[in-house]
Amino acid sequence: MRKSEYITVCGTEDCCMVKVGDRVRVSKSVVIYHHPEHRNQAFDLQGQEGEVIDFANQWQDRPISANLPIVVKFTNKFKVHLQEAELEVLSET
Repeated sequence: MRKSEYITVCGTEDCCMVKVGDRVRVSKSVVIYHHPEHRNQAFDLQGQEGEVIDFANQWQDRPISANLPIVVKFTNKFKVHLQEAELEVLSET
């Protein structure tokens, strides 16, 4: 089985398709503690922009239902797994 190239992102207004390479913005408050420049401190991702680089929908060639399926890269050293409802698409590839 192949990893899916698309994943449906359903917000409150409408549904769209997110794919690898899309630019996205974090539209809701998401507090993390693993930001490389703010290690072990609360950091809110709301408003941050990044690129979708992968989907966590398979493990060892078996389909899984990840709670945070979209992998977004913000910098070379920083990527985050996010939910569909936390993102808005800025531009598609």
